[in-house]
Amino acid sequence: MSDRPSNEQKINIEVDEKTADGTYSNLAIINHSISEFIVDFIALMPGAPKAKVKSRIILTPEHAKRLHKALGDNIQRFEQANGKISVQEQPPYHSISALQEKLNNISPAIKSGIFFILG
Repeated sequence: MSDRPSNEQKINIEVDEKTADGTYSNLAIINHSISEFIVDFIALMPGAPKAKVKSRIILTPEHAKRLHKALGDNIQRFEQANGKISVQEQPPYHSISALQEKLNNISPAIKSGIFFILG
C-alpha cells in the first residue's frame, strides 16, 4: 500500500453496440463561440448534391484544446510507427464548392468561426 494519497479517479466507461460501430466521416465543420466549440461530422459522397451531419459534438474551449493536444500526440505516435500522413492540397470532392457557396451567405461574424477539416 502506498503512503501517498491517490488523486486519480478511475472511471468505468461503457460503449453500447451502436456507438461502438462508429460513424464514418470525411468532412468536419468546426464552429465556435466564446463559450463552446461545435464540431459537425459529415459523410460527403463523391458527386452527391448534398450531405447530412452524421454527428455533432459540443465542447468547452478547454476540452477542445485538450482534444487538439490529444489528436496531435496520437498523430505523432501514428506517424512514428507508420510514416508521415500525406494530406492532399485539393479536396477530393467537387461538391465542396457547393458547401463553400452556401458559406458565402453566412454572416461574417459567424463565418469567422467556421473551419473545415477534409478527409
